Amino acid sequence: MAFPVHRGRRLRRTEAVRAMVRETELNSRDFILPFFVVHGRKVRREISSMPGNYQLSIDEFLKEAVETYQLGIPAVILFGIPDQKDPLGSAGHSEKGIVQQAIRQLKKELPELYVITDVCLCEYTDHGHCGKITDGEVDNDATVELLVKQALSHAQAGADMVAPSDMMDGRVGAIRTGLDENGFSQVPIMSYAAKYASAFYGPFREAAESAPAFGDRRGYQMDPPNLREAMREVALDIEEGADIIMVKPAMFYLDIVYRAKVEFGMPLAVYNVSGEFTMIKSAAQLERIDEKAILTEVLTGFKRAGADLIITYFAKDVARGL
Repeated sequence: MAFPVHRGRRLRRTEAVRAMVRETELNSRDFILPFFVVHGRKVRREISSMPGNYQLSIDEFLKEAVETYQLGIPAVILFGIPDQKDPLGSAGHSEKGIVQQAIRQLKKELPELYVITDVCLCEYTDHGHCGKITDGEVDNDATVELLVKQALSHAQAGADMVAPSDMMDGRVGAIRTGLDENGFSQVPIMSYAAKYASAFYGPFREAAESAPAFGDRRGYQMDPPNLREAMREVALDIEEGADIIMVKPAMFYLDIVYRAKVEFGMPLAVYNVSGEFTMIKSAAQLERIDEKAILTEVLTGFKRAGADLIITYFAKDVARGL
């Protein structure tokens, strides 16, 4: 029976009733906050294209981590900027690497905060690509061997979860085997399963100092027009042992998020990437939008589409308002 018996507006009239029937809710526990850690002490270097975000030395990072935990945000994801780079990204798997040091110190000071680590070589190579270069191209299989070393070094330092973001074929299975054979079967893998070659990563490359010195990453990251390919990539990563799958970017890829959730039913993360962050921040600074209202709508959209976890630079801002 239709109108006038059924009136949808009855359940929209007041905030109280809207809250009672709301289908999707944001919570601080949904968020993972990224950090960029560097060598040194008392380093707090603002990232010009990402207002309010910084390259932080470990002592400064620890201060931010405490505040993050106090806001009810359960997890952080770490990206490292080494003091020296080489063609193989050797600092990425060094026991004295910046991420490894940050993990050990954080687990000593604040063991309750869940630590996820980005596993990739782009921050550590002098050419800025995500793996070893052979004959002008990223060598998939040689890179996978290096990624296993990096993931293992993170687990040995105390990481709770590793997150390979490189988009090499077979890397999830290799990392799973490497962790299991070395006594780290309890460490989950959050796979960047559908990571697109997006123009929205620009500000991140400033933050992580990881812009490629030549060419681009379209030879290994996904082509943005492709949806069915994303489902194949997700299926392969699940088969290889991924515990959580990720779609990156988030805002303009919600069709991918929805399909992945419906088809696989796995725990699903999205990465609200740097370009998306900068667009919203820039518009808010120009007073063209209401930042708080926009953020609530955008992040709720991620959850409504199927995301269980949201990696976002807005995590603390939103958590303060919840």
